[in-house]
Amino acid sequence: MITGTPDPGTSHPSAPGSDKDDQLLLERVLAPYKPHCRYLRHASLEPGETGGRPLTGSGEFTIPEPCYIDDTGHFNAVEFNICFNQLAYYTLAATIRDRIRGPFGEWTMNDYWARQLPHILILDMHSRFRRAMRGDDFRGEVQLVDARQRSGRSGPLLLIDTRCRFWDARGGRSEGKVRVAVTDPPT
Repeated sequence: MITGTPDPGTSHPSAPGSDKDDQLLLERVLAPYKPHCRYLRHASLEPGETGGRPLTGSGEFTIPEPCYIDDTGHFNAVEFNICFNQLAYYTLAATIRDRIRGPFGEWTMNDYWARQLPHILILDMHSRFRRAMRGDDFRGEVQLVDARQRSGRSGPLLLIDTRCRFWDARGGRSEGKVRVAVTDPPT
């Protein structure tokens, strides 16, 4: 389980985890997305506790209309994937920004920005839709469960196991497990 506390020697333009800092980071994380596909509206990071809850990124989402199909009337697998990506990108970036000790402890923000799109890959994704939910207003979280370095055919890999879930106020819910690989991790 990945848990951690911010490095006490870290300084930021605003306090780590503050609303202003989180919104600025979120805007940068979502910059590669088309404006109508930026579903994650607010996000925050909870460092986790040793032996307890893992490091967790939480967020509030809204999908005004699907970006690829007529409105299906429910949150679907494509939107699940996009929302996971956005919250996972934010969670990794916030972990690095806040200098959480662990697999990202030596990374700089420049290391992250250089890897966000070309080097962070989904290897395996399992999603389960427990009860239909709408995409107009919902919450979600991504937990970083485990991370380990490994040698790959093309060089070193950082493998990250995550759990995620999404839910709405009407009782809709979905959940999943996603394994992510970071190729060319900083050494």
